[in-house]
Order: sequence, then C-alpha cells, then structure tokens
Amino acid sequence: MSTAPTLRQLDQVVPQLISPADTVRLALLAGPADGSPASVFYEVWEPGGAQPDNSHPDSTEIFVVLTGHGIAHSDEHSVPIGPGDVLVLPPGSVHRIENTSATERLYTVTIMAEDGGAMPGGFAALVGAGTPVQWDDTDRAALRGQ
Repeated sequence: MSTAPTLRQLDQVVPQLISPADTVRLALLAGPADGSPASVFYEVWEPGGAQPDNSHPDSTEIFVVLTGHGIAHSDEHSVPIGPGDVLVLPPGSVHRIENTSATERLYTVTIMAEDGGAMPGGFAALVGAGTPVQWDDTDRAALRGQ
C-alpha cells in the first residue's frame, strides 16, 4: 500500500506571528501532524526585523536563505547571511537572526529538526498558536522565485 504525497500551495499556508508585535512571520509547511519529526517553515523578516534571542535545547535549526540579507548571531559568534546560504544552528545555542536591510524583507526556508524539543507540543504548535497574518504581493513574488 502506498501513501500519496502531500502538496501545499503557497496560498494554503498561513503566516503567523508568534507574538503580535513580532517582526518575523512563520508559515508551517510540514511538521509532526504530517508524520515528520522535523518542522519546515517559510520565515519572513520585515526590514530591520529580528527575533528575540531564543534556544532549542534538543533541536538543530537550519535556515536556507532565499532572498535578502542579514546577520545571524549564535552564542558569541556572528556571521552575515545572504541568498543561497545555509545556516546551521546547533542545539542549545542562544541565537537570533536580524534583517540588515532597511527596505527589503529576508526570506528563508527554516527546518527545525526534532520539532518536539523542550516546548510543549513542539515548535510547530507554538507557531500555530500565534496570530495569523496574510501574504502580500511582495511575499508571493519572493516565495515563488519571481
């Protein structure tokens, strides 16, 4: 017996703000509800936006930069990131990413390996409990590679 693949179109995934005043939106693409131990997101930083310092004791976090530029901070280290870069943040690191542009958004595909970690319900559940927002035309163009 085979299982059909899951396909989600951009307009079927809803970006969320973990906290209403956040400058970073996340949209769950796949996660534990799909039978995956990892969660995968589109993540979008507003110009000048950043997450607060955060850490995932049991999870590696991987960012594939699609468009935009930023600086990734992990413990005492900082590195510039840009299109085509892959950033791997080790479990337990205290980290954050800032969009260094004053005019353009930063877009990534983000993979949270071992979604469950120390968070009740996992990272996907934390994002899913956030405030839903909308994609705009800039987001649609960037995420479709246009």
